[in-house]
Amino acid sequence: MTDYLTDNLSQPTNTQGSQLWRMRLYVAGQTPKSLVAFANLKKICEEYLHGQYTIEIIDLSQQPQLAIEDSIVALPTLVRKLPEPIKKIIGDLSNTEKVLVGLQILRRVDEQ
Repeated sequence: MTDYLTDNLSQPTNTQGSQLWRMRLYVAGQTPKSLVAFANLKKICEEYLHGQYTIEIIDLSQQPQLAIEDSIVALPTLVRKLPEPIKKIIGDLSNTEKVLVGLQILRRVDEQ
């Protein structure tokens, strides 16, 4: 699947340089998977969103009631709040191509 996505990626969809991407990462403490998810998200944002993003970390071990707002059922979960529509990705975000397509930072060529 990764090869398919890699071969079918185009340029970033963020053509408006001033567009803000608001990300919310739900985690359960500082587990290895949570730390990897944050590191992967930060790397992707720095490389593709060029400072036009915010990342909010929500630790559900400290505030479990916050899971209700975004209907969180697994951790870690990334929620893209802006630009709309809201998008969610579950996992440690280690598959960069899937994250880029899932967040619509990059599009597959066959969707253009």
